[in-house]
Amino acid sequence: MGRVYATPEQLAIYTGTPAPEGVDRLLARASEDVDAALLTAVYRVDDDGDPTDPAVVTALRDAVCAQVEWQLATGDDGTGAAGQWDSVSIGPVSLSGRTAGPPAASGVDLAPRAHRALRAAGLLPGVIW
Repeated sequence: MGRVYATPEQLAIYTGTPAPEGVDRLLARASEDVDAALLTAVYRVDDDGDPTDPAVVTALRDAVCAQVEWQLATGDDGTGAAGQWDSVSIGPVSLSGRTAGPPAASGVDLAPRAHRALRAAGLLPGVIW
């Protein structure tokens, strides 16, 4: 198992609700999603490969918590198997069925709030200068 950037306690504080059943698996998968989005990001790490800048540590923690929160809200279990929608009606327009939609540029479906946390910390788009 790779690095996990947030604890169940941190997730509970972030969401304001108790950590759900299977939280360790959800946090691990969300951490993998964040790592995939940061494939070209450059930041300082220690000898174990853990980030050392407190702002980066905070951004990674918040991004993982946002990713889990989003997955729980959308009915995803971290596998990516949940669809984007099942039934939507807006005026005369009606959509139904589940589709995954186009893949994100990073190849991972990253939660909007997770993306914002990483971008605000300067970790995205991950351009190497």
